[in-house]
Amino acid sequence: MRNNVIDHFLHQTQITGHISSRDIVKRIGTAGLMVAICIYAGFITHAALAGASVLLIELIAYPINKRASQLDKPISLPLAVALFIVNWSAMLPYLSFALILSQSATLPFVLAGYMWAFGIFVHVSNTFGLLPFYNWSQMTPAFGTVFLMFWILSHNPAHASSTLEWVIAAGLMVVYIVNTFDTMGRQKDTHRALDRAREEANTRLMELERLSRHDSLTGLINRRAFDETVESLMRQHANRQGVTVFLLDLDGFKPINDSYSHTAGDAVLCAVADRLRAIAGKDGQIARLGGDEFAVVKTTITSTKAAQRFGHEIITTIEQPIPVEQKKLLVGASVGIARQGHDADDLVTLMSGADQAMYLAKQDPNNAPMIFDKEAFPVRASLEDRNILINAMRNSEIVPFYQPKVSLNTNRIVGFEALSRWLHPTRGLLSPAEFLPQINELGLQGEFMLHTAEKVLHDIQKWSAEGLNPGQISINVSEVTLATVSGHNDLLEMIDHYPHLRGNLTFEITEDIFIARSSDVIQRSIANFRRAGVRISLDDFGTGFASFQHLKDLEFDELKLDTGFIRDLGIDPASHVLVNGLLSMGHGLGVQVVAEGVETPQQRDILKKMGCHVVQGYFYGMAAPFSETMIRLDAEGYHFNMPGARQAGTA
Repeated sequence: MRNNVIDHFLHQTQITGHISSRDIVKRIGTAGLMVAICIYAGFITHAALAGASVLLIELIAYPINKRASQLDKPISLPLAVALFIVNWSAMLPYLSFALILSQSATLPFVLAGYMWAFGIFVHVSNTFGLLPFYNWSQMTPAFGTVFLMFWILSHNPAHASSTLEWVIAAGLMVVYIVNTFDTMGRQKDTHRALDRAREEANTRLMELERLSRHDSLTGLINRRAFDETVESLMRQHANRQGVTVFLLDLDGFKPINDSYSHTAGDAVLCAVADRLRAIAGKDGQIARLGGDEFAVVKTTITSTKAAQRFGHEIITTIEQPIPVEQKKLLVGASVGIARQGHDADDLVTLMSGADQAMYLAKQDPNNAPMIFDKEAFPVRASLEDRNILINAMRNSEIVPFYQPKVSLNTNRIVGFEALSRWLHPTRGLLSPAEFLPQINELGLQGEFMLHTAEKVLHDIQKWSAEGLNPGQISINVSEVTLATVSGHNDLLEMIDHYPHLRGNLTFEITEDIFIARSSDVIQRSIANFRRAGVRISLDDFGTGFASFQHLKDLEFDELKLDTGFIRDLGIDPASHVLVNGLLSMGHGLGVQVVAEGVETPQQRDILKKMGCHVVQGYFYGMAAPFSETMIRLDAEGYHFNMPGARQAGTA
C-alpha cells in the first residue's frame, strides 16, 4: 500500500513538473499584471514585495520542475518532495495579490482581488483536478486566503457591515467550497468511467482486430495478416538472403470432410496447424489462407537446397497419421516455394510464384516440393491482379487516348481511334500490351469493353458541350462482346444512354473474329450495332483468315489496312501491289479504306497517289489524352456550325 501511494505521488509530481514548467511564462505575465494593479491601487511597497517573491520562487522552482518534467526519466522521492514544497510555497505570493487588494477602500479593487482568488480556484481545479496530492494541497491555502480576505474586509471601515452579513458571506463561501470539492470528486468519477469505457472499447477493438487478422478455427493468422507480415519481412531482409514462402495445399482432405463429417475435417486442419507451428521455428510465421490451404514464411533459408529440405520436411510431417475419434486419418501436401530475389522482388510476384509452384507440385507424381523459377514459370494473372484491374477501371486509371485519322484530300482530322492507356499510380503510363493480355486471361473483356465505350461516349459528350465535333471515334470491340448475347446487349444498352452520339461511333473488329465463332452470331451482333447507328470497321485487314465470302456476307462500313503492308511502301514492290489491290477491293465494295501505320512523308504520298483517302499513324501524331485532343480540335477549328470551318468527320 505504502509503495503504491509513493508511486502515485511520484507520477503526479512528474506531471505537475511538466505543467508548471510549461505555464511559467503565463504565470509570470499575470503576476506582472497584478503588480501593476496593486501599484495603481496605491499599495506600492506590498506590490513590490509580492512581485519580488513571485520571481524568487519561480527561479527556485523552474530547474526542479524542468527536471521532473522529463517523463521518460524516473524521479527520486527527495526531488518529488522538494517539488511539492516549492509548488505549494509558490501559491502564497500569488495569493498575496488578493490579500493586498482586499485592503483597498475602493470596491472595484476589492472585487478584482476576489476575481483573482477565484481565478486561482479555477486554475487549480482544472489543471490539477486529476492530481489529488497537488489539487488538495493548493486549494486549501487558496480557500484560506478568501476567509482571510473576509476578515480583512470586516475590519475595513470603508466596507463596514454587520456580523450577520459577514457570517452569511462566509457561509456561502463554505457552500462554494463544499460544492467545489464535490464537483472535483464527481469529475474524478466521470474520468474513471471514461477510462473504463475507453479500456473496454480498446479491448473490443483489439479483439476485433485479432479476429480480422486470425483464422477462428486454427488461431493462425489469415491471408491479409500473412501478406502484411511477408511484405514487412521482405523490406527487413531485402539486403540479406530475403524471405522464402512455402505455400501448401492439402491432398485428400475433401474425402475426409465427405466421409467423416466437417468436425473431423476441422480436427485435421487444427492438427496440421499445430504441426506447422512445431516445425516452423522462431523465424517462421504460419497462416491459414483459406479452406485447406496454408502458408509458411521463413527468414533463415539461405539456399535453394535448404528450401527444398524444409519443403520435404513439411510434406513428411503432414503425412503422419492424424488421430481423430479413434481413427487415424491421412492427408498429404503439395508444396510450392518462392524465394525473394530477382525472380520475385515484391509481394504479389512472390505469392504468385509460390502459387504457380504449388500448382505444378500437385501435378508431380513424385509429390516433390516445387521452387518457382521465373524463366520456367510464366507469371499467371491472379485474383489480386483481377481486383487491381477492376479497381483501375473504377478509379478511371484506364482511360482512352486518341490517335487522329486524317483525310489526305484536305489534310485535316476526320476522326480518332480510341486506344486505352493505364495511368498506373506507381508504374506510370502503361501501353495496352502491358495490361490487355491480363484482361483477356482473366476474362475481363466484357467489363473492359463497357468501360472503354462509356469513357469514349463521355468524352464525345464533353467535346460536344464545348461545340467541338471530333468526327468518327473508333473503338476496338472484343470477341466476347460480339459472340455473346449478354455482351452485345450490354453494349447496346449503354449506347441507348447516348442516342445523340451514336453517329460518332465506329466499332473496329478484327477479321479473324469472323471465323472464331459462329458466323450467324457475329452477323446478328454486327447488324444490331449498325441498326443502332454505329459504323463497323474491319480492322487489320489482310492479316487474318477472312475469305471473300465473309466480305460478301458481312455488313461493314470501313476497311483498315494493317500497318505491316504500309511499312514497306516505297521499299518492297510487293507491298505496293498488295496495298493497291486492297484499296481497289475496298473501293469496289463501297466502303471507306483507312491505312494504318503511316510514319513517313513518302508513305503518305504513295497512298495519296493510290487513291487512299484516310490515313492514321505517328506521322500525324501519337495517341493523346482527352485534354490534349480537345486543344488540338479547338486550335484547328473543328467547331459545329462555324462558317468556313470543315467539321471533323468529313473527308
